[in-house]
Amino acid sequence: MKTMKWLLRRELWEHKGAFFWAPLVIAAAMVVLMGGGFAYSMAVGDSTNFKWQGQNVVSIQGFPQDLRYKIAHVAATGYLGVAAPLFMVLAVVVFFYCLAALHDDRRDRSILFWKSLPLSDRDTVLSKVITALCVAPMITIAIGVATSLVLLLIGMIAAAGKGLNLFAPVLMEPSLYLSPLYLLAFLPLYILWALPTVGWLLLVSSWAKSKVFLWAVGIPLVSLVLLFWLNFMISPVAPMQFDIDFIGNQIVARMLGGLMPGVWLSEVDGSSFSHMQNGLDAMLVLGESYRTLAKPGVWLGALAGAGMIYAAMRLRRWRDEG
Repeated sequence: MKTMKWLLRRELWEHKGAFFWAPLVIAAAMVVLMGGGFAYSMAVGDSTNFKWQGQNVVSIQGFPQDLRYKIAHVAATGYLGVAAPLFMVLAVVVFFYCLAALHDDRRDRSILFWKSLPLSDRDTVLSKVITALCVAPMITIAIGVATSLVLLLIGMIAAAGKGLNLFAPVLMEPSLYLSPLYLLAFLPLYILWALPTVGWLLLVSSWAKSKVFLWAVGIPLVSLVLLFWLNFMISPVAPMQFDIDFIGNQIVARMLGGLMPGVWLSEVDGSSFSHMQNGLDAMLVLGESYRTLAKPGVWLGALAGAGMIYAAMRLRRWRDEG
């Protein structure tokens, strides 16, 4: 455990810019741009209030109580949605981190130094897997929650400047405090869905001598094109054909796109969310997301990812030159 702790620290030290500073800069830009927009609307907008009768504005005096609580509920349940750009950045960062994880050591020959230490190939590769699947997402979650709370606070201050005081109803919403826990609850699901991509990228990183990105992306895509061409060639004479849709969606997409958070929602029936009209129902989304684990393809993909990670460990033992 002590060895693994230091290996994880090594990964964070070497990739602090990608895992920490990149999302932090994006978060700061979001706060400046979106927070500045709220502040600008409060400064130049009309500061008077509205009086409502039914669905129509009849005078400019005050907001109805039910509308105020409805807006507060939507804000408290969906405030983490503004962190979506950070999770898109996470997918890109982890993708290129895995591509370089085992290749760069061979390219600059630093692998000879690391192999001189009492560190096994298994622990070295596992430290990179844990960093990609656990450490990097948790850092992004922490930055995303902090950014969302700051923007929610700025938005409520801007609303108060318009006469809409949301502080009390938002602070009374349980979802305000539970949403970060719901976000953490998605992490095991993310790990399972991302395993095939991480396994494939680490396998290519441990094997390819150069042009790692072209090998990692080109092999699945070229294989898919070749299968499509074979289908076209044999279709006049053979009734049996390759299922291109299945191969593209269940194999190629899982190999290349599994790092995108929420990729499992493509397997969820959209009608399950049709009644969510008054804010995000996180428990419903969480439950429907975990229902995808009942499909064998998730577990087969995870097993394939674990197998490719094991192959990457074996390759690292003898492929020590770039």
